This record gives sequence, structure tokens and C-alpha cells, in this order.
Amino acid sequence: MQISTTPNPSPVDDARLAEILAAPGFGTHFTDHMLTVEWTPEAGWHDARVTPYGPLVLDPATAVLHYAQEIFEGMKAYRHADGSVWTFRPEANAERMERSSRRLALPVLPPADFVATVDELVRTDARWVPDGEGEKSLYLRPFMFASETFLGVRPAQHVTYMVIASPAGAYFKGGVRPVSLWLTEEYTRAGRGGMGAAKTGGNYASSLVAQQEASAHGCDQVVFLDAQEGRYVEELGGMNMYFVHADGRISTPETGTILEGITRSSIIELAGKLGHEVHERKFTIDEWRDGVAGGDIVEVFACGTAAVVTPVGALKWAGGEVPSPTGDDEGGPVTTTIRQALVDIQYGRADDTFGWMHRVL
Repeated sequence: MQISTTPNPSPVDDARLAEILAAPGFGTHFTDHMLTVEWTPEAGWHDARVTPYGPLVLDPATAVLHYAQEIFEGMKAYRHADGSVWTFRPEANAERMERSSRRLALPVLPPADFVATVDELVRTDARWVPDGEGEKSLYLRPFMFASETFLGVRPAQHVTYMVIASPAGAYFKGGVRPVSLWLTEEYTRAGRGGMGAAKTGGNYASSLVAQQEASAHGCDQVVFLDAQEGRYVEELGGMNMYFVHADGRISTPETGTILEGITRSSIIELAGKLGHEVHERKFTIDEWRDGVAGGDIVEVFACGTAAVVTPVGALKWAGGEVPSPTGDDEGGPVTTTIRQALVDIQYGRADDTFGWMHRVL
């Protein structure tokens, strides 16, 4: 893919950038440039370009605004101690976007082009990649949407793919802490044959009302059960889940109606190397409740791109509560070990024996 570049004539000055990178927050500040590629049936993917970051001009009849034909990815670029910049398993994000594209009837961007476009924006805005102190990184958001001006329920004939970037600080400002969960018994996130395994905005939109319910009950996140029987744990509003047994085994809900997280699959491999037998299977809410009460479940944790790995504390619902199995402020030893091992690989502090890291510059 040939990518043209138009430099931003008014980039953020060095002094202001230093202020931003000192306390970037999450999703608040954006880099000087963005990348765009267009698609039509006749021309395929074309007009790949890096341009100054700025607003989009959309017709009120733009298809995505009416039919939600849209997908996205979330990943990070990390600066290592020697100044080099790396991304984590970008080819896995590319492959997941390919699967999401097929589910949403969007054109497939070849994985090699996906990686090339992300690399190009990172290279262009390399000064925005913060140092790794305090788990800072550059969050990358590739996304694709139906940009055709047309009102009609069919796959769009004009599609736009973009990549934007935003410096990010540690997910937990005061250090890693367990998140409290609310079990929603009214709402479900996805059903059999639905879009649960696709990374599309509609899945997140459907979780917001349940997240409001969780917040109203003093909880950080919401956990969903399966839509068919209402018995099986699926995932949180934006994170996958793991259950650590007393004998060292780890269980995680099987995929199909949940998002196949890149961090999730990495933890399965990493945990196996650390000596834990990992099972992807149906996991009932009763097994969670009874397992904590009886001592079989000794740790619960969740994972995602933003938080990496976070311990799970209490589980609450309208009829009761299951306390945190660890009862501490940082999570149990398995959670802590897996998290540290993964973060060390991402920031270049440990050997990448899996071949996960991709050098950008």
C-alpha cells in the first residue's frame, strides 16, 4: 500500500507535548496526524494518506449514522528503555479486524496493510509515544465505517478506514486495585449468531445501560450472562474474565458470543508457560458463587487492552454478594504474576520468547 503524507503545519509544540505526556489520561489528547484509506467496489482500497488530525465532514445521510455498520480495534505502542518503539501482536489485531469485517459485511483490509498503516502513523507521530514509566503508552485506534451517503439497508458501497492515536497513562491512577462487579440479570450483551465476537461499537452501546445499573449499585463494572439460559458467565462490558482454582487450574469462558481478546489469548499462552492448565469452557455463575464460598475459586481477574490485567473483587447482584476471594488490595499471586510477566514483555523488560512484539522504529 502506497501511503502519502501531508505534515501538520501546526503540530503541538514541545512544551505542551511534554505536559500532555506527563499526565496523558486516556482518550483525551490526540496526536498531530491521522491516517485514512478509502474503499469502493470499483477501486478497492485506495488513496491511503496521513494528514493533519482534524474533524470529519459527514453528510447527514452517511450510512454508519443510521445502520451502525462499523468496526474498530484497540492496541498500543510502547517505548522501550533504548528509545525504540514497538507494538504488541499487531497481526492478531489485523486478523480480528478481518473477522469483524466479514461479520459486519465490510470489505477486508489485508492484514499486511493493516500493520503497515498502523506503523506509518506511529512513525509519523513517534514523538507522541511516551516513555514506559508508569505504564504509559500510545493507544492506537484503527476503525472502519460505512461512509456512503445512502439511506437503505444494505452493505455500504463506500467505506473509510482510519487510524488515530492518543497517549495513555496507566489505567489505574493509584495502582492496580480489584474492580467490583454487578451481575446484571436483565440485560445481555450478545446471543448465538449475533455480533458478540465482532469488535463493533453496537456491542459496547448495548452494555452502557447495564453499566449504568452497575454504577448505581456502587460497582465498577458489569458482568453479563449468556442470552440463552442466563447461567453462563460471558464477559464484562469491555474485558474478558478468568477464574483461578485452588489447584492452579485457570478457567475462562469459551468464545463464540464473546470478544476474542488479544490480551485474553496472550494470557492463555503465558499462563500455560507459567505452569497453569487453562480451560476455555462454559463457566456458570453458580460455579463462581459456590467456588468462592467453598474455597475452590481463589482468584478472579479480568483483562483487556487498556487495563491489561485487573483483579476482580466482590460480585454483587440484587439478591446478594460474593466477596473477593483474595480479600486484599492488589489481587492474588497468580493474577499479579501473570500481569507483571505480560507487562514486562510489552515494555521490553523481559525476553519475548513468544515473538509477540513488533518493532516499528
